[in-house]
Amino acid sequence: QVHLVESGGGLVQAGDSLRLSCVVSGRAYHVGWFRQGPGKEREFVAGITSTGSQPFYADSVKGRFTISRDTAEAPVFLQMATLVPEHTAIYSCAATKVAWKDRPHLYDYWGRGLQVTVSS
Repeated sequence: QVHLVESGGGLVQAGDSLRLSCVVSGRAYHVGWFRQGPGKEREFVAGITSTGSQPFYADSVKGRFTISRDTAEAPVFLQMATLVPEHTAIYSCAATKVAWKDRPHLYDYWGRGLQVTVSS
């Protein structure tokens, strides 16, 4: 059994930063962050390999968001900078056995997600 628990969401103002965390129990997996905005489909945000050595990002967040983890057992963080209202979404972390995946259906386990709201 693999469980993922996200934390760190909430209401922030435009221009603020926010750090989300994802605690993964069980085996070491590759982890991705996804988001689903109002009326939108779920989209990939960032991913990282099980050892934390290789992060990868959606083009829309490159240079603004940073995903990290120190070890395979450590939490996975998503540092989000200079947030704008368009970043408002439910953010979820997910785990997969195969690295470098950016499609939701390729992830095996999901957290419940948390709300991030950016006010203007």
